[in-house]
Amino acid sequence: MHLEMTLLQIVSVLLLPGAWSQISSNPFGVVVEAKNITLPEGSKAVLPCHSPRMVWTQDRLKDRQRVVHWDLVRSSPEYSVERVLDMSPGARERVYNSINKGRISLPDTAFTDGNFSLIIDNVVATDKGVYTCNLHHHYCQIHQSIKIQLNVTKSARKEKRYWDGERTVFVVMLGKSVVLPCVNRRSLWREGLQEDQQQVAHWDFQPPGVRPDRADRLVDLYASGERRDYGPRFGASKMSVEEDAFTLGDFSLSIADLRPVFKGLYSCHLHHHYCGLHERRIYRLNVGPAVPPAHPHQHPEFSRMMCQSKREGGGTVQEVEGPRVVNVILPEQRGYFVQHMGYFLATFLLLAFIVVAVIVVTRRRKKRGLEYDIRRYERGTVISGGEMALECTELRTCNQEPTNSDYKNNILKERDMSKDCNMDFDGKLWK
Repeated sequence: MHLEMTLLQIVSVLLLPGAWSQISSNPFGVVVEAKNITLPEGSKAVLPCHSPRMVWTQDRLKDRQRVVHWDLVRSSPEYSVERVLDMSPGARERVYNSINKGRISLPDTAFTDGNFSLIIDNVVATDKGVYTCNLHHHYCQIHQSIKIQLNVTKSARKEKRYWDGERTVFVVMLGKSVVLPCVNRRSLWREGLQEDQQQVAHWDFQPPGVRPDRADRLVDLYASGERRDYGPRFGASKMSVEEDAFTLGDFSLSIADLRPVFKGLYSCHLHHHYCGLHERRIYRLNVGPAVPPAHPHQHPEFSRMMCQSKREGGGTVQEVEGPRVVNVILPEQRGYFVQHMGYFLATFLLLAFIVVAVIVVTRRRKKRGLEYDIRRYERGTVISGGEMALECTELRTCNQEPTNSDYKNNILKERDMSKDCNMDFDGKLWK
């Protein structure tokens, strides 16, 4: 039986999927902050670099910093959540249900080789459910989990293992043993590592025109207390980092008496190899002209003291007039005049476009009004001389000659026609 369990553990580690793979970290670290800082020459610069995860709290007892526990979720006959067991390096394995004692266990070398697989002997029907392997590292603030579903069958032909799209599913026959895999080979889950030698912070300086791989190393800091300074800047006390950096988590770089030679790119690298933390903060430092000191005669306190001394002496004191300061504001760009001239030209063109648009619209409206008057004139309106213009249809009606004419001569015929036309026209006017 012991040989069978050993073989199952080997198979779970080598062949079964679901084991976590170790993630390769970037040696330069992830850039979490980048800023441009400009300070006058002669001032003091402080480049901040804070990280609470780098605070040194060594796990001397190794009892509660790393914990593994298995949980079981059942959906039938009723939904329930149960803690199966838990284990830490400084404590023994603890099984919560008395029925599972001696039947469910973890390997004794779990925190040595990173194998946290759950071993279940003599599988019963109540073992069916979704098992979750939870790994917690309180010192590094890392939490990981993996889920495996266990189904129970009475037929040996139905035993199998497959992936359902969300988790690995094991179908096991009643009475047999099974190993649910949970493997993590990362160094932080194993013992025998010196934590203080895995925690490093360092500052690099990259002058303008220098590639990143040729940057100068300024200082190295180790959690064990070791410190390495490089170059004459730290030796001359121009640059410094606090001695209790790992206690406070503050690795800020202070630069006193700034000079133009300090201009460049500064980067703070924080490496916690034990926890897998790699961060980088970049600052571009620019050194501007020095701020001129204030003239003593321009200070109001100095003037008040001079007046008080003249009153106390009672003598004649010749006042010396200080130099007058005239502030002249110069444009920052050479094309300042051209830029404003462009604004004026653009405004002028916009106004000209509006005026042209108004003129075009007005002329079109006048043209439409003239066409309308001409049409009214053609339809038959009042003309000069007091006469009325008749429509063609009316003239045709009046000029129509009846087929059977009984008029004796043309004079009577014309008289009769004029009467008819006058009567028709008067009727239209009354209408």
